[in-house]
Amino acid sequence: MSLTYFQFLSVFVVPVLIIVAATTPKPLAGRGKIAGVGIGILTLIALGYTIPWDNYLIEQGVWWYGDRTVLFRIWNAPIEEYLFILLQSLLTGLWVSRFIGPRKEAYDIRTSVPGAGIGISIAVVGALLLQFPRGYYLGAILLWAGPVLAVQWAYGGGYLWVTKRRWAIGVLAPTLYLCLSDRIAIELGIWHISPAFTTGITVGGLPIEEGAFFFLTNLLLAQGLVLFLRVTDRWR
Repeated sequence: MSLTYFQFLSVFVVPVLIIVAATTPKPLAGRGKIAGVGIGILTLIALGYTIPWDNYLIEQGVWWYGDRTVLFRIWNAPIEEYLFILLQSLLTGLWVSRFIGPRKEAYDIRTSVPGAGIGISIAVVGALLLQFPRGYYLGAILLWAGPVLAVQWAYGGGYLWVTKRRWAIGVLAPTLYLCLSDRIAIELGIWHISPAFTTGITVGGLPIEEGAFFFLTNLLLAQGLVLFLRVTDRWR
């Protein structure tokens, strides 16, 4: 079996997004339209923050696409890549919203120095890994995600900590599903990950770099939505 990138999205991502959207309890996250606004804002931020990074890594040859698997490119990335970022953001945002309804307890948004320190440490490890060809992709992921994690925890780490069980559950399912879908896409030759820029460590045939990417992006989306809703709750 062979699929194009667009067909892959149509088979593995869009139907799941439709199901999640149709079955997500209303009002969204117990708040209604404001939660939808939050997901929309986070989706735009995800696109803006990911697109330059994504295109740079494609230019460096960290991954590439199979022959005749993409429609057309904007910059270095195919149009389907931008669509994937959009769909993942919506999917994860809607899924996480199931678990983060309003809390009755009046927890303050407060900083978490240890949490921010972990984010900074992740970025530093990423910068170090960039010095080695086989660590390049993993390093790029960690350096890209670490500063955002640090900012999130520096701003509202206290609230993220006390609500961790709820949003952490929301991160798990989309991460596992997208990893499985990614593994299928690689097997079908829709895209190829360069062995020269990866550690060579795999889990179930999936490079650990791909798993790290989906986990961290979903984590950033989930934590971003939690903090957005907490801030808007305080405004009302």
